[in-house]
Amino acid sequence: MNDVTLLAISGSLREQSLNTALLRAARDHAPDGLTIELYERLGDIPPYNQDLDGTEPPEPVADLRDAITRADGLLISSPEYNYSVSGVLKNALDWASRPGGASSLGGKPVAVTGASPGNFGTARGQMALRQVLMATRCEVLVQPELMVFGAHQRCDENGEFSDETTLSLLRELLTVFRDEIRESA
Repeated sequence: MNDVTLLAISGSLREQSLNTALLRAARDHAPDGLTIELYERLGDIPPYNQDLDGTEPPEPVADLRDAITRADGLLISSPEYNYSVSGVLKNALDWASRPGGASSLGGKPVAVTGASPGNFGTARGQMALRQVLMATRCEVLVQPELMVFGAHQRCDENGEFSDETTLSLLRELLTVFRDEIRESA
């Protein structure tokens, strides 16, 4: 079977981000045949400006688009801000969705997750993110869903996910996603 490579994008710039920690856990607990690469340049992407979006976009944008193109799929973990996704993530997706009809996101398999200290996890934020991804013609994984609530209580003293239930659910999501990407290849 072919190995699958995912580009993991955290919607948070915070150093102690629960969502970035969730992506590190995904990388560290990925099933066989799945490699996860963490995208670390979200903060470098300038605000979207169509005047700058020509044949030579800003270097961080070109880097993002290239990283998305090279990956077999995306794993996005985002906090929920005001019932939606973070502004930096939405901005990155706006850049990645261009040029219309030929974007790096078109047809790209995407799995969505999120972690929050709140009781609802990132349910509303994930719904908003799924809507954005559908508009960009991504192939969004529907099931299983993973919305980690009370996430700060599921981490060890180093801020890494250690809760076995969370890790088990994460492995399940990754296994299903890997298998779906393999089947569609």
